Amino acid sequence: MSKIAAIVGRFLIALIFVISGASKLMDVASTETMIVATGLPGGLAIPTGLFELIAGLCLAAGFMVRLISVLLIGFVAATILFFHNKFTDPMQQIMALKNVAIIGGLCLAFAHSQMWSHYYAIARERRGEVEARNAEDRIRDAELRAARAEARADAIAEERTTPAYVETAPGTVVTHDGIPALRRQRRWFDW
Repeated sequence: MSKIAAIVGRFLIALIFVISGASKLMDVASTETMIVATGLPGGLAIPTGLFELIAGLCLAAGFMVRLISVLLIGFVAATILFFHNKFTDPMQQIMALKNVAIIGGLCLAFAHSQMWSHYYAIARERRGEVEARNAEDRIRDAELRAARAEARADAIAEERTTPAYVETAPGTVVTHDGIPALRRQRRWFDW
C-alpha cells in the first residue's frame, strides 16, 4: 500500500513541474520577461521550461527518481532564492512555503526510492542465498543417491559371490534372490 501511495504522491508532485514547464514553453515571451525582471540573464525561458517538463515526466514515470529529485530540489530552492525572496509580502511568503513543501515531497520521493532500491538489493541477495542452498541440497541428494546405488551394487555383488544354499521343505522353490517361495501345486483346472 505504501508503494501505491508513493507512486501517487510522486505523480502529483511531478504534475506541478509538467504543467509549469508546459506553460513556460507555451508563453516564452512572458516567461523571459519574468526571468529578466529578477536580474537573471535572458535566454533561460526555454531551457527552464524544458527542464521542468522533462524532469516532471521522469519523476512521474519513476525514471531515475533519486537524481531527478535532487535536481528538482536544487531548482525549487533556486526558485525560492530568486523569485519568492520577499517574505514580507504575504503572497510571496505563501509561494515560498509552497516551494518548501514541494522540496519536502521531493525529499520523500528520494527517500522512498532509496528504500525500494535497498529492498531490491536485499531481495537479490536473499535470492542468491536460496539458490546456493538449493544447489547444496541438490548436491547432497545426488551424493545420497550415489551412495545408495553403490550400496545396492555391493549387495548384488555380494549376493552373486555367496552361494545360496537354502534348505527348503519339499514343494518350495528358491528364487534367484535366495528367498524361498512356495510352489503352487497344480490343480485339475490349471491344465
